[in-house]
Amino acid sequence: MAKKSQIHRDLKRKALIAKYAERRAELRAILNDANASIDDKLVAQEKFAKLPRNSCPTRLNRRCEVSGRSRSYYRKFGISRIALRDLALRGQLPGMRKSSW
Repeated sequence: MAKKSQIHRDLKRKALIAKYAERRAELRAILNDANASIDDKLVAQEKFAKLPRNSCPTRLNRRCEVSGRSRSYYRKFGISRIALRDLALRGQLPGMRKSSW
């Protein structure tokens, strides 16, 4: 189990990312626009720098919903490999069974 502080930090980051997503997209569009003037791009870049750092999606660390583990995370299921194995062995994941050969 991960520390509660790390789990809560990532939850706060998720909220900030959702809050500033639209504003970041608008500024990103101005910066990538070939027809925008250099002055507009500089203003957009300054506004971009004033946004909170934790509102950047790359700072988000995906965690297991069961244990909070950050490593070996399966995006499709939203859980770590250890939790995936436990749930699959108990038959709580539909369509998944233990393979043997």
